[in-house]
Amino acid sequence: QMFAKAVEIDPNYAQAYAGIANSDSRLTGWYAVPIPVSEILATADKALELDPQLADAHAARGYVFDISGRAAEAEAAFERALELDPNNFEAYYFYARHCLKQGRREKAVELLTRALEVNPDDSQAPLHLCRVLYNLGRAAESEKYARMGIQRAEAALRLYPESSRPAQLSAAALARLGQAAEARQWLERALAIDPEDNNAIYNAACVWAQIGEADKAIDLLEGWARQIGAEQKNWFLQDSDLNPIREHPRYASLMQMIDRTLQARSDGQEAIQ
Repeated sequence: QMFAKAVEIDPNYAQAYAGIANSDSRLTGWYAVPIPVSEILATADKALELDPQLADAHAARGYVFDISGRAAEAEAAFERALELDPNNFEAYYFYARHCLKQGRREKAVELLTRALEVNPDDSQAPLHLCRVLYNLGRAAESEKYARMGIQRAEAALRLYPESSRPAQLSAAALARLGQAAEARQWLERALAIDPEDNNAIYNAACVWAQIGEADKAIDLLEGWARQIGAEQKNWFLQDSDLNPIREHPRYASLMQMIDRTLQARSDGQEAIQ
């Protein structure tokens, strides 16, 4: 809404169009808001039309390509963004998430390390990085970045108490470190802010899975699966936080539910077109 207001005030403000494209990519990829990819790409292209050298616009195009499964185009756009601005946080962060969905952990480590350097206030990059390093068997480094991320998350929650995301990711990091009581406390903070947010519900499931509450995790994921966007299935399949539930007897039916939801949504979009 703020990006849209910025465009209303200044129709030639390229960065605002890039911001709208990123917001729309998130809304459709995570929350299944029915925004056509062609429309989101047109918004990112509008930013490029106004400023061809704007790294944020190239990063926004990369994100659109990422959520629509166009991997080679996504990577080319991210690389172009970083060529134009080697300190562009969005390019590093979106590129890292793209790599994680493909299982390219070493590349994601490189990108997330750079992201947390160029934005010393962001908690997401170190909290994602701690998970990737944990999966690579680099436990000491993982804990280091978990602590960094949690410290940044505390600061973010003071500045933006309406945003539950720092608490969501911190809860999952603490669960991964085996600190179940602390993980529950942070999860309570997240759900007090956003009790019905679908991504908060997903991250709560990650916490329950990590601390041995598999049925609680799957209960939450069954609700989450009814509202997911296409991007989330790829993330779900690569998310090691959920590995403890993948052999659970209810896991196969959960996968079927995810596939049915996405197929029904795809059929609905085709009917509209």
